Amino acid sequence: MTKPVIGVTPLYDYEKNSYWMLPGYMEAIELAGGIPVVLPFMNDQASIQQLTSMYDGFLFTGGHDVNPALYGEVKSNLCGEVCKEKDELEYALFHEVLNMNKPAFGICRGLQLMNVALGGSLYQDLPTDIAQDEPILHKQEPPYDRPIHQVSIHPNSSLYHIVQTTTLKVNSYHHQGIKDLAEGFEPYAVADDGLVEAIGHRDHEFVLAVQWHPEFHVQSPSSQALFRAFVDHAKVNMPV
Repeated sequence: MTKPVIGVTPLYDYEKNSYWMLPGYMEAIELAGGIPVVLPFMNDQASIQQLTSMYDGFLFTGGHDVNPALYGEVKSNLCGEVCKEKDELEYALFHEVLNMNKPAFGICRGLQLMNVALGGSLYQDLPTDIAQDEPILHKQEPPYDRPIHQVSIHPNSSLYHIVQTTTLKVNSYHHQGIKDLAEGFEPYAVADDGLVEAIGHRDHEFVLAVQWHPEFHVQSPSSQALFRAFVDHAKVNMPV
């Protein structure tokens, strides 16, 4: 049986001047029945259109902070390193993925990029932007496969139908998050401090993103269910 091919957005290491990839992303797609392929850094529209037409689904990975200029803000001293190459590729690619109605799954930065691409904004640094009497730890120390806080999942969301629970303990490794939710997206899960932890697009069959890191815990039932749902939707969209 032919497997769906999933385009995976690359990570970039400025110090080593190299593309790289966390094995968990690739392993999770393979376990779910797909073939993962790391994409090149490109930003011209013709190439983006061709790339989008070639693959059956797209995984938007974690990585650098999204450039605040993309949501109309000046970069603060607490914002981390940004990656022009990753921003340009993913911003253009996400719009083309929507145009072609291809399945898309975002993880951590992937959620943030999707939100920004459609007009939303981000907290540049959660510890300073959200005042809490008892703050939730959103950036844990390794190992990263340990669940450290809970999210509440909307019972009418597609995320609920995938993981089959209204509460889920998740790992967490981020210092930014959604401030203003973009038009078209719906909040599928929130942390106890009110931070949006998962989103889905109301006008597309499978455009889903989570703030936590299922690629660090690919053997967990919820992680496998997420990647399986993603790959299954890509399979449905394969050309006959």
